[in-house]
Amino acid sequence: MMKKDDYQTILNSVADGVFTVDLQWRITSWNRAAERITGFTKEEAIGCYCHDVFRANLCQSGCVLRRTLETGKELINMSVTIITKAGEEKPISISTALLQDLEGKKVIGGVETFRDLSAIENLRKRLSKEYSFQDIIGKSHEMQEIFRIVPDVAESESTVLIQGPTGSGKELFARAIHNLSPRKSGPFVTVNCAALPDTLLESELFGYCKGAFTDARRDKPGRFALAEHGTLFLDEIGDISAALQAKILRVLQEKVYEPLGGTQSVKAHVRIIAATNRNLREQMALGRFRDDLYYRLNVILLNIPPLSKRKEDIPLLIEHFIAYFNAEKGKDVKGMKPEALATMMNYDFPGNIRELENIIERAFILCKKNTIGVPCLPPEILENSSLHKMSTSTSPETNLLKATENGAIRRALSQHNGHREKTAKALGIHKTTLLRKMKKLGITYP
Repeated sequence: MMKKDDYQTILNSVADGVFTVDLQWRITSWNRAAERITGFTKEEAIGCYCHDVFRANLCQSGCVLRRTLETGKELINMSVTIITKAGEEKPISISTALLQDLEGKKVIGGVETFRDLSAIENLRKRLSKEYSFQDIIGKSHEMQEIFRIVPDVAESESTVLIQGPTGSGKELFARAIHNLSPRKSGPFVTVNCAALPDTLLESELFGYCKGAFTDARRDKPGRFALAEHGTLFLDEIGDISAALQAKILRVLQEKVYEPLGGTQSVKAHVRIIAATNRNLREQMALGRFRDDLYYRLNVILLNIPPLSKRKEDIPLLIEHFIAYFNAEKGKDVKGMKPEALATMMNYDFPGNIRELENIIERAFILCKKNTIGVPCLPPEILENSSLHKMSTSTSPETNLLKATENGAIRRALSQHNGHREKTAKALGIHKTTLLRKMKKLGITYP
């Protein structure tokens, strides 16, 4: 039969912190890892109430060990924060269970194990910082390249044209440029050029003078005036008429404009950032967009890729939106199940990041557990995901394997700029094997 010292030796050999409490919540054992993680020695801990020593953020409001003792249900890997003896916050994950007598018939207390997550949390923060920029998330090569040049773009006073599909985050980039620019203390004013008819848009941009038309009973400043000494963001500029294009061209060329009904020109101390979801070169070829305005706008061009072209960013964006909605809705969703993530990775996201955000918000409403599963995803995701389409002829396990392989190859190709030999080496396979798998999975990369 094992002696008490033998039990302590076993506990001290465990890498995770372990402590037990009696039914009065006093600590009855405290292993060496618990000393290392919390800073409290065994002598300091034993005999004390666990909440006086452990000092977790849930100790007073919802002690999980108390919940286990009251319900008899174990808890596995719950993330909490404790205060160490030195007064530092430390993230840990805890698991709890009932402590029973040798016959297993009577509950004599509770046991809690905990693991230090500091290294993991520091790595997560470092990666988050590396792959985020002014609230914009992206680890793909294309996004990292944009992150690299945006600070230099912001420092200049040049006009910027941002091209990208709807929902890809063009306004976020415009705000980032403004926030990093010498004009950051000035206003950032936006106007959606596609939302208003030409007559209203002109007065919205340039303002009007009293008496300019029937209902003009007083002067009204336009968006150019409101953005004085700041930045004016002209969203969806590819949708404006030829007549209005000429007036915006004049502002860019001469830095002046005239309010409707006005007789004197007004100086514009404004930086213009324009954005469009259209290909303006194609619009020029069709005669729908002025060449001279395009070249005035296109001093610096930022091309924002659609989410379907940077799928390695999807897990990061999902994690970001889960954290956001956890804070907003007061929930504790841990993440997304592998099969749900595989389904998301194989969907093309025609609505881009805006659509992804909406999907996660919907999942928060429908999800009753702390992880998002396939049933929480919208029907259109399942109908249009290539993983779902494969399910008619193959098993779920095969689908998940193919989806995982597909994602791994795409990420490696992106990381190595499409270089087949480097990609194959990174994946640990021969180049010919890589080419065969790419053909089988329908992967093309320039």
